[in-house]
Amino acid sequence: MSKPSILFFPGSYCLLSLYQPLFDAVTEAGYEIKGIHPPTVGPSSRQGYAYAAPSIYDDAAVLAQEVETLADEGKDVIIIGHSYGGVPMTQASKGLGKEERRALSKPGGIVRLGYMSAIVPAHGQSAREAISVVPAEQHPPIDVDEHGWMMMADPAGTARLILQHLPSDEGTAIVRDFAKHSSRSFLDPVTHAGYRDIPVSYLLCEEDLVGPPELQRSWIEMVEHESGRKVHVTAVQTGHMPNVTAKEETVNWILKLANMADS
Repeated sequence: MSKPSILFFPGSYCLLSLYQPLFDAVTEAGYEIKGIHPPTVGPSSRQGYAYAAPSIYDDAAVLAQEVETLADEGKDVIIIGHSYGGVPMTQASKGLGKEERRALSKPGGIVRLGYMSAIVPAHGQSAREAISVVPAEQHPPIDVDEHGWMMMADPAGTARLILQHLPSDEGTAIVRDFAKHSSRSFLDPVTHAGYRDIPVSYLLCEEDLVGPPELQRSWIEMVEHESGRKVHVTAVQTGHMPNVTAKEETVNWILKLANMADS
């Protein structure tokens, strides 16, 4: 059996360069992994965009096209989404699960969804609704321009919420390099819940301040109820950005997903 291909969808505001150490480590372990730049993430926080911010459905369409290309080559695919990335990942899997494609005599398809401290919306729910129980003081402060693009209003304050395990200046520098992100994407409801049909793994970050562990566990319980299957859960003692503050554990988790699909 050939090794699965891995597609990675980043969190809001995040450029793929922030995840490159993960990609390099997974590649060195012998697996194919590709990061997908979402339409809802702009190339820079210092540029203006004179067009309306894209939707979650734009993100999902880009991701679905990447999956379909690999699946048509007969490849098994794992999708991993971080933070906001769990939302378009949930939407994008419609018709692309391996079992769904097999029933249509098509090759390949998605064999696992990996949520990395990621939002898991219920069917018909938006990202904002999924995180509405998080207290306001645990939401990073943002500014929104006239075209609906959000940017971090307080990089130091945001770093204290999502990168609290790093020295303050180091975390602040990372957040200052964040791109803009579409505000609309947090309001669009998902119309497909891929976790109902595709096996799920979850990297649970026990010290996450913006997606508290009890909220992550509620999403896991919801997936188990909706799918009738246990979620493969790995817990790590770190915050919201495990790719930065728990790289080794995160790489091991990704490789574990790949090995599960490879066995």
